[in-house]
Amino acid sequence: MKLRRLHPEPGELSAEEASSGLRLGELAPHDRPYLVLNMVETLDGRIAIDGRSGSIGNEADRELFHGLRTQGDAVMAGAGTVRTERYGRMIKNDELRARRERDGLAPDALAIVVSGRLNLPADLPLLQDPDSHVLVLTASDGEAPEVPARVDILRGDPAPDAGVVLAPLLKRVREQYDVRSIVCEGGPALNHGLLSEGLVDELWLALSPKLAAGEPLTVVTGHALRPPADFDLLWVLESEGHLFMRYAARSPQPAD
Repeated sequence: MKLRRLHPEPGELSAEEASSGLRLGELAPHDRPYLVLNMVETLDGRIAIDGRSGSIGNEADRELFHGLRTQGDAVMAGAGTVRTERYGRMIKNDELRARRERDGLAPDALAIVVSGRLNLPADLPLLQDPDSHVLVLTASDGEAPEVPARVDILRGDPAPDAGVVLAPLLKRVREQYDVRSIVCEGGPALNHGLLSEGLVDELWLALSPKLAAGEPLTVVTGHALRPPADFDLLWVLESEGHLFMRYAARSPQPAD
């Protein structure tokens, strides 16, 4: 699928060209993985319609979504997102796995699930997939259910406003699992934790030409970030009125 490039210079490229050869691991800080936050929202800032994000985007959005998954050593999401969206195997077909290998990555991405209370139903497709390796970051002392997937647990300290303190855990993910790059897909509370600890290096934001109203889910929820996290615009792509923007974090310092 072809997209129009609006910035920095006009042009045309495919979704695969936009989401290949990014070499994210080469950009990693010395003590943690490089982290890209990938989100989609409506014109009024909603990230879900009827509880899920799938109906917000278009075909270009889906191609970029799965393409970006080919660029990280790991794909991360909060437990609520994994439950609501019914996550399965992170890399969905052999073609995408081959793309990862061409870019020097393992064919399958490590699945990282952030779950403060370790609330992971055993019937999740991701946990029922024997080819998936799932790493759970949690502040709970509970255990994961017995499932076909390989499940490891890293335990950390609870965050002051729920969740788990992420920076020490991401350092251990780098050291113990050799993860140099992570593509994170939310949700809003996890995004807030990452931003407040200064752990987001890029933001990929898709803007859908829809007004949804109703559900108060936004890209980030939680107390105000002080100061706000600043980003620089790298490029803008367009397809069928949908805009796809890539931003780089201006400063790696914590936002509060």
